[in-house]
Amino acid sequence: MFNLQRFVHLRQNHQKSFAVLIDPDKASPDHLAKLVPLATEAGAMCFFIGGSLLSTQQLESTLASMAALSDLPLILFPGSVQQVSAQADAILFLSLISGRNPEFLIGSQVIAAPAVRAAGIEAIPTGYMLIDGGAPTTASYISNTQPLPGNKPDIAACTALAGEMLGLRLLYLDTGSGAPHGVSTAIIRAVKNTSNLPLVVGGGIRNAEAALLAWKAGADVVVVGNALEEDPDFAAALGMACQKANASNTLSVG
Repeated sequence: MFNLQRFVHLRQNHQKSFAVLIDPDKASPDHLAKLVPLATEAGAMCFFIGGSLLSTQQLESTLASMAALSDLPLILFPGSVQQVSAQADAILFLSLISGRNPEFLIGSQVIAAPAVRAAGIEAIPTGYMLIDGGAPTTASYISNTQPLPGNKPDIAACTALAGEMLGLRLLYLDTGSGAPHGVSTAIIRAVKNTSNLPLVVGGGIRNAEAALLAWKAGADVVVVGNALEEDPDFAAALGMACQKANASNTLSVG
């Protein structure tokens, strides 16, 4: 459970970090050659690799390219049972606890479990919670589920608590790729105050200020994807913002 413990360590020590989400469909060799070293140098804790809908067969080649460019952990963020690879270090073994579609609560997991074991990679039991970000997303369409209301922190908090009581080890709040709005600070704060699990927040984080707000509200890790795909140099600003957040936390905790 090495990679899971990295998230637990952040939570226990009141530290913040960020992860970079790579969509293999958009990961050209030239793009990876620029983005991966920049994110590594900026202090990213890991890379998430995957997408709700992959239309190409570039997962394996993307993982191979990234492994050659960085020593950071490569953690699969799968949108389907096909997104399993032995080249990764771990996989977010997701259960879509915000929805009521049994296929994504347990059905796909039953199919994927033997492949994950055969790949020999670490499975991180993750409660995945889609939050309404102002528009339908690929994630909500593919999963055939409604996201949790963006203005109902109590529903998100109770959902997170249920996931913890079911034995999940990590929580991931997400509005989905391309959503107009990110997860509200009210929802992040409510989940943080209700659950003891490490908290990852993604979707709609397009600048350092948005990342700082998410960290301040209680996110242990923020995930950036589209913003870095459009501007790889954003990684440096994000790294500086993370240092600022950690310095502030050190002072407040001390």
